[in-house]
Amino acid sequence: MSAFATRIRPHVTEELRRAAAAEAEGDLPRAFAHLERAHVLGQASTREHVRVHLRMLGWGLRRRGPREVLGQLFRIFGAGTMTAFGLVPTGNTGGANISPFQPLPLPAELEALIRAAAGQEMP
Repeated sequence: MSAFATRIRPHVTEELRRAAAAEAEGDLPRAFAHLERAHVLGQASTREHVRVHLRMLGWGLRRRGPREVLGQLFRIFGAGTMTAFGLVPTGNTGGANISPFQPLPLPAELEALIRAAAGQEMP
């Protein structure tokens, strides 16, 4: 596992934990928002990127959402094959409600975590 992946993993895991807790409480929008945050944090690591998409797939299956399920199947393949080459749109939230090729602005707090995990200083 890369140094970045090792350093970002606890943050991704925490967002996944928060997603599971929100879903258990029945707060589905908050649960998916945490999955999206986990995606943004982990998308530069193949392992974390695929892990988050698998969790999004599970969310779609539990909601019986065919659009999300199909979108996640496509994204799992892309995460597994393209991440190592850096072919991911920075800031993309990973859900089927947005193009998998669309870059998005990084929220400041997530950018700080990503930069720290990458060993970069904030400007």
